[in-house]
Amino acid sequence: MPGSATRETDIVVIGGGPGGYPAAFDAADKGFKVIMVNDDVAPGGVCLNRGCIPSKALLHIAKLINETKESSAWGVSFQKPEIDLDKLREFKTKVVTQLTGGISQLAGARHVEIVKGFGRFHDSHSVEVLKPDGTTEMISFKHAVVATGSSPAVPPVFDLDDPRIMDSTGALELADVPDKLLVVGGGYIGLEMGSVYAALGSQVTVVEMTDGLLPGADRDLVRPLQKRLAESFTAIHLNTKVEKLTPDSSGIIADLSGEGVEPQQTFDRVLISIGRRPNNKGIGLENTKLELDERGFIKHDANQRTAEPHIFVIGDIAGEPMLAHKATREAKVAIETIAGEPAQFDNIAIPAVVFTDPEIAWCGITEQEAKDQGLDVEITRFPWAASGRAQTLGRTEGLTKMIFEKKKGRVLGVGIVGPGAGELIAEGVMAVEMAAVAEDVAESIHAHPTLSETMMEAAEGFIGQATHMYKPKRKK
Repeated sequence: MPGSATRETDIVVIGGGPGGYPAAFDAADKGFKVIMVNDDVAPGGVCLNRGCIPSKALLHIAKLINETKESSAWGVSFQKPEIDLDKLREFKTKVVTQLTGGISQLAGARHVEIVKGFGRFHDSHSVEVLKPDGTTEMISFKHAVVATGSSPAVPPVFDLDDPRIMDSTGALELADVPDKLLVVGGGYIGLEMGSVYAALGSQVTVVEMTDGLLPGADRDLVRPLQKRLAESFTAIHLNTKVEKLTPDSSGIIADLSGEGVEPQQTFDRVLISIGRRPNNKGIGLENTKLELDERGFIKHDANQRTAEPHIFVIGDIAGEPMLAHKATREAKVAIETIAGEPAQFDNIAIPAVVFTDPEIAWCGITEQEAKDQGLDVEITRFPWAASGRAQTLGRTEGLTKMIFEKKKGRVLGVGIVGPGAGELIAEGVMAVEMAAVAEDVAESIHAHPTLSETMMEAAEGFIGQATHMYKPKRKK
């Protein structure tokens, strides 16, 4: 049924995730009249409602459980933890609710109107919103920002309409703790959620098609994680494919193909975590001049501007990497461009973090990318076994490495594996973005004893004067 008359606004933002709401807030701060169209349960998008935030809440609990098991080596023993799933879910939900409520309050304070419903382009200057009650509303705009995000990719062969076959959203609901869980895909989502379920008591099997976990990450960073996961997971099958899933009264029967792998196994639940796809369907792109690339992302320039000069795109729908923090930066660029300010997405060090235990983080160029591009680089590694702080934590498996331009010593990339790597990578991002050289990092005083010192020592290693690692000085 038709809705009210067309409303007008300066900027309409389609999507309320980590790209959408920062765009709306930034626009409001600059004096624009803003309407944010959000079809999710609450503002915050996938990241806040059923992604980054709830998964990290569960990973924190998993880490706590694992530490109670390991502390006996330090003379402190605990009984086996009792898992109360209701309270666990309550904690996760409380975290999400507090944060989504905060966003709503900030929107109100900024006079950003949130219209709940599904937005689609009616034409290049108006958006039609289908509301939950079935009514529609038309919004005309001077500028639009598309921030529709992405969804879990589930191939048709696995889309069997069985609640025991889950995507990441289903896994986060934590309906139960299955005795046996199959994780299809060895990327960050599968490993993070697999770690949660393993800590809660599931026997976790991971199947990955390629020859290594976390494709795209350097192998020396993955090795310490894989070694630790091998102790908590039941099995990790590489170069293995899930050919078919068959629901049965006894569970989900998985047909596997890979060397040395039992060809048919039964699991209580299956998590499909093989990637995400951009949300480009049903949003009315055909009513505009917006174009998609071969992978389904909306084409844009360095200002996030699309083929329609007054329409911008940010976040997962704008292309990889599909990361919340990339979306937030793109939001700033888009709104600054609309406001006539000089802006461009020229960031070269978008950090990637895998929140497993140990964590893995990297930014800038990877070692493999440097090799593929034939760059003349020098790589220094500082093992955490030589870190006093790592020793006090009982976690010496970590590694900090830096990739330098060999001739000038400029920092091109940083990779870290170890507890807290996600917090440590910020210094690496700063170093790469500011074109720092080894001396800049090495001569900055790092507090002792901290894990951040490993960055300083890795930089000193390039110069040839790392205190806790011997390496001959470089010849000038």
